[in-house]
Parts: sequence; C-alpha cells; structure tokens
Amino acid sequence: MSSSVNIALPVIGQEFSLDTVLLGWVASAYLLSVAMCLIPFGKIADMHGRKRVFTYGIAFYTLASLLCALSTSAAMLIVSRALQGVGCAMIFGTGVAILTSVFPPGERGRVLGMNVAATYTGLSLGPFLGGFLTESLGWRSLFLVNVPLGLIIIGLVFWGLKGEWIGAAGEAFDWIGSIVCAISLAAMMYGLSLLPEVGGAWMVLGGVAGVAAFGWWETKADSPILDVSLFGSNRVFVFSNLAALIHYSATSAIGFLLSLYLQYIKDLSPQSAGLVLVVQPAMMAVFSPLTGRLSDRIEARTLASAGMGLMVVALLLLASLGSGTPLGLIVAYQAILGFGYALFSSPNVNAVMSSVEGQFFGVASATLGTMRSTGMMLSMGVATLILALTVGKVQITPQHYGAFLVGLRMAFVVFAVLCFGGIFASLSRGNMRPTA
Repeated sequence: MSSSVNIALPVIGQEFSLDTVLLGWVASAYLLSVAMCLIPFGKIADMHGRKRVFTYGIAFYTLASLLCALSTSAAMLIVSRALQGVGCAMIFGTGVAILTSVFPPGERGRVLGMNVAATYTGLSLGPFLGGFLTESLGWRSLFLVNVPLGLIIIGLVFWGLKGEWIGAAGEAFDWIGSIVCAISLAAMMYGLSLLPEVGGAWMVLGGVAGVAAFGWWETKADSPILDVSLFGSNRVFVFSNLAALIHYSATSAIGFLLSLYLQYIKDLSPQSAGLVLVVQPAMMAVFSPLTGRLSDRIEARTLASAGMGLMVVALLLLASLGSGTPLGLIVAYQAILGFGYALFSSPNVNAVMSSVEGQFFGVASATLGTMRSTGMMLSMGVATLILALTVGKVQITPQHYGAFLVGLRMAFVVFAVLCFGGIFASLSRGNMRPTA
C-alpha cells in the first residue's frame, strides 16, 4: 500500500490540484496516525490479547481503504489515510509480538527475517501493481483492492491463528500518557509542514517538549503504556531503537522522491516508474531471510552497522541524480540501497525483540514500530520541508523542474548525513550475547 500510493501521488495531485505540501500529506497523514497509535495499541494488545487487536486492525484498515477509494476531496482522502494508519498501528503493534511469542530465541532471527521479507515482498509488488492499476483502472483501485484482500486475511486469521497471547492482563490503561504522546507527535509533524514559518517552529518545539513530558509522566504512571525503565537499563534495546529511528528517518522518503523524479523529470508513466522502483524492495525481500538467519549467529551490531554504511554510499550516489542520469544507474543505486536495508533491518528487529522478557513483547514490538513510523514521518517531513523551500508550495510543473532537482539532491545529502550518524548508534548497542 505505501509503495503503490507513492506511484499514484502525481495522478492524485493532478485530480485534486494539490501543491507539494498537500501532496506530501497524502503519505504523511497515514504515517503520523501510525506513529500516534502504535504504543497505545501495543499496550492494549498486551492487556487484552494480541490476536484480538491484530484482527480488529485488519478490519479497521479494510474499512478505511474503502473510504479512501470513495474520497471526493483532498481533505476526505487525507482523513481516510489517517484512519488507515489507525488500523495499521493495530497490525504493526501486534504482528511481530505474536511471532516472538511463539518461537524460541534461537529461531527468532530466521522467523523475523521471513516476516521482514514478507513486508518487503509487498513493497516490491507495490510499485509495479500500483503503476499498473493506476494506469489501467485509476488511483482509486489501489484502495479498493484492499477490501477483498482484507476480508480474506480476516478469514485466514480465524481459520489458522489459534490461541491468544496476553502479557499484561489486569493492568490499567494510561490514557493521559497516550493522549500526550499522540498530541506531541501530531504537533511535531504539522509544525514541520508549516516551516519555515515561525508558527511551525513553535509547534515543532512544543511537540519536542510534549515528548519529554510524556517520558516524565511514564516514570510516574502506575501502569505506563511504555516502560521507560527499558531505556534506562537495556543498552541493546535503547540503541537498537535509536538506530531504527535514524534509519527510517534517512530512508523512508526515498520512494516518494524517486517516484516524483521518475514521473516528472524522466517522464515515465506510473507503470514504468513502478518497475524501476521495484529493485530496492526486491533486494530487501531476497536478502532479509538470509540476514535474519545470520543474526542468530553473528552480532546484530556488525550486520546492521555494515548495512547502514552501504546505505550512506547509496544515498550519496542518489544525490548526484540529474535530468540525464541513465535509468541503469538509478537501478544500480537502488540495488545497493536495498542490500544495505536488508543487512540492517532483520538483525535490528531480532536485537530489539531478544533484548526484553516475554511480558514486554507487545510494548517492544510497538516501540520498534513507533521508531519506524516516527522515522518515516520525520523523513517525509524533511522531504516536504526541503521541497517547500526549493520549489515552493505550488504544483510541480516544468518551470519548477530545476528547483525540484535541487531539492531532491539536498534531501539525499541530508539523509546520507543522518545515516552516517546511525552507524555509530548501531555500533553503540554492544553485543546481544555474552562474549567468552
């Protein structure tokens, strides 16, 4: 869904006459909603059942997809995308926790690698199928196809997913912490979209202050939605989550930017652009099971840090894109990026989930998911801000192509610097296993 929507953005922007900022919000509203809801739903899943919340999430996501397809305005589409994010948070906050609950530590790397590969297989199919559906049946078909798929998944859950997993039965839910966390993240993201206006800067600062207040409250709450002690005493947990946050902040807007580049600058159709964008997630899907298995034997800090290094190289190469760059080079750059992504992702997930006890699996999964979705949200925020500064809050037309290329290169340089910093966060986690 996420990769196919990126392909459809130029067509959606044309239908609703969206400027660069609003175009970014079609993607960002979903990511913001996921980030706001992941930790609360992770806690609810630990309290009331991970399978139950997972199933409700699929149902809610399916309904929201139908609303996206029926949208008659940009506002309705953006709100419906936010509702999709709520359902997705229920799925992301429980899926990895269920897998971790039923497999022993020695097999988790392999299983989580398969899970990551399944995700990346979806991301691989997204650009191709998204481009095909957008050209053949219109962008609304991207959302309509989720409806029968969602119903099939719900049936599979009831048929094949037996049992229930509850790690924190009887605990109270921390409503204050949930609300403070959600409002703070919303303020940060909306503030980023308003920059460089002064009001945007104040909203970003307010959001940062709210996150700090959330952390303070969680240390005082009787039943916190996030056990802050995990961040104070668990080095592997802390730095693995920090590495994930930096990683997704540095890479998640790449598909958004390349989709615009391929369709505007290279004048490719949605389907052709989708074929080019398949390369990166395909590499991730192929190699993630292998790196997941390796992480059961080789320290995550070694594999993940090497992956970060490869991504720095790929991002610097992407920063050289111009109107005359051959498509073959773009494909090669994506292949490097995809391999680096695979080296990082599965071992990092294994490190996070193996660093906590069973009763924290739901919260750990949701925390990692929050790092992912917050990073994705920040990545889109940075990309949107840079385009707003270089292109302006206007529709991207041929007279703005030069400014767009400047913004594109600037964004990739910023992301490369972030990824370089992520190498040190990854190395700082230490070893998962005691050394002899």
